[in-house]
Amino acid sequence: MAIDFTLAPEHEEIRRRVREFVQQTVVPAVAPFERERRGAVRDEYLRVIVGLRGKAKELGLWLPHMPKEWGGMGLGHVALAMVQSEAAKTRLGPWILNCAAPDEGNMHTLLHWGTDEQKDRYLRPLLAGTVMSCFAMTEPEVAGSDPTLIRTSAVKDGDEWVINGHKWFISNARRASFAILVARTEPDVPEGARGATTAFLVDLPQQGWDDVREVETMHGSTGHSEIVITDLRLPDAQILGGRGNGHRLGQYRLGPARLAHCMRWISQAETALDMMVGRALARYSHGSLLAEKQGVQWMIADSAMELYQCKLMVLHAASKIDKGEDFRTEVSMAKHFVAGSLNRIVDRAIQVHGALGYSTDTPLASMFQHARWARFADGADEIHQMRIAERTIAAYRDTGSTSAATGGLPL
Repeated sequence: MAIDFTLAPEHEEIRRRVREFVQQTVVPAVAPFERERRGAVRDEYLRVIVGLRGKAKELGLWLPHMPKEWGGMGLGHVALAMVQSEAAKTRLGPWILNCAAPDEGNMHTLLHWGTDEQKDRYLRPLLAGTVMSCFAMTEPEVAGSDPTLIRTSAVKDGDEWVINGHKWFISNARRASFAILVARTEPDVPEGARGATTAFLVDLPQQGWDDVREVETMHGSTGHSEIVITDLRLPDAQILGGRGNGHRLGQYRLGPARLAHCMRWISQAETALDMMVGRALARYSHGSLLAEKQGVQWMIADSAMELYQCKLMVLHAASKIDKGEDFRTEVSMAKHFVAGSLNRIVDRAIQVHGALGYSTDTPLASMFQHARWARFADGADEIHQMRIAERTIAAYRDTGSTSAATGGLPL
């Protein structure tokens, strides 16, 4: 059995092109806006980043995650991992290549679940980059990591559905032209069971959809909205993926989306490690460079080992997706481990930088705030641990071995 971690020549060439585009074009173009209040230069800022999207299209770096017949690069998940990690070296990179959340996951969802009419109406503009979207599932009253508890209701009234409910932390809602909304349509299905919810496509803005506020977080206003839905009316044609399939659709969307997050987080962790080592080699204290002090060396070593594990886990999980194998356990492990590693590596980088790392003079403070979000986004750490444990126990019960729950690797 061959185990080869080298990229095919054509994929190595794509990585080089993405890296050069991000470092030589994107970073210099957005740098003048990073320290200014973007509100004061909003029009110019938008003009620049929209222009960068056009440049990405010209260079053939648009939609790396979508099939070629839909205008994408046609990359598998292993190849996509290196594109996402290169793009995420700057905050706007994935958006400029049109492979950022939540639009990326919504594109996959529409491609797999949408009717031809829905693809023409919603997917094509999303692929063209002329609109943005959101995914409205999470609610404040129930655990966001358990979508079987969703309370937002959709009740049939003649030829329409009347929807009432409360959503929050809906990323991108204020910029979205449409939402994928998950609501309970099957009241006879017990709470906690699957098959009770349905996904709907909602054009925005629309009567009955009230974006009441952007939720403030530890790093300010983030584009995550609280939504109150009151007597929102939709016809059957707006159902996405069939009645009662809301849970299946959500799980289909979130699996690869979790791994895409990991790909981007690896890039952030690597940036933090680079900064940590650079600082250690430049800072002199108490008779030697920080890089020569054992305590700092341990932080660097721990970070390097964790980053290595992150990369291996993501590559293996991506390979299982590409092969059409069951990837749920591997993606859960990767999501849990990479999110935790990102937090630890950025924290160590701040420690090595001292007060400078705590300030906003480096990107580390902002990276740390976003890293904390990673441990509950798309499933809290503890939920993934629970699922990993369930599958490990099931593997032992079925086969007398836990091997299948640890990657099924030939070791």
